[in-house]
Amino acid sequence: MIHHIRNKIYHVEVLPPKQDSEKLEKDLEIFSNKYRRVMDSSYCVCITDNAMGLLSFQGTEIIEELDLPIIPEQVMIHLNTFHTKNDLDNILNICKTKGIRYLLIITGDGSERLPKLHPSDISTTDVESVTSVELLKHINREYPDTFVLGVAFNPYEPEDHEFEKMERKIKAGAAFIITQPLIERNDVVDRLLEKYPGIPIIVEAWMSKKLHLLSEAVGYEIPENTEFDPISTLKMLHKLYPECGVYLSLLGFKTQYDLIKDTWV
Repeated sequence: MIHHIRNKIYHVEVLPPKQDSEKLEKDLEIFSNKYRRVMDSSYCVCITDNAMGLLSFQGTEIIEELDLPIIPEQVMIHLNTFHTKNDLDNILNICKTKGIRYLLIITGDGSERLPKLHPSDISTTDVESVTSVELLKHINREYPDTFVLGVAFNPYEPEDHEFEKMERKIKAGAAFIITQPLIERNDVVDRLLEKYPGIPIIVEAWMSKKLHLLSEAVGYEIPENTEFDPISTLKMLHKLYPECGVYLSLLGFKTQYDLIKDTWV
């Protein structure tokens, strides 16, 4: 991941089609086009896992189905705790077989349609529910020296609690960190950088103008009439956090993609 930052490799979020899509063939074509475009740009394509608790196809199964190319340094799979044990094993084994090394391990958003791992599924007995910490421990134990595992950091949660969770994630084997979206300098992220100088940290840039969604992400209300220019904000984040990588969420492939190459200072 230090290689990603040193070589100015963007991490570009790509959402897989939802399983109840009424236009699945078209959605798969769009996904394939985005995936290949990110690959051709030498960026890293980051495939979400049931984002917002909505049942979607797995990145691994789409890659297999569409026979998409894999360059290990350019693919990151998000993996949360809302899976059966068989599905978890299948995802990890496909990643291992295909040489996908980078995984972002998150607890994730659940829903009534999603199963959830039980502690007994991953040989854990000292917790009541599986979080990203337990999933990290499981993967590192069952697949030693196979994956580079990252975790999320939310600077909008109570600070002491979030840093305590991060300590447990680091002890469980986290090798890089991705923050929640930033739209300005954040004192908590500054302290994160000070606390973990040896761990690659990637800041998330919000690329959508849908501010109500951003409000939900950051945990406080942003008035709809707030002026927000994602490209200008991205440039600002590069200047504020030149030592960090950047994760682009909800990037507009038609309107923004050709602009991002000129934003990294």
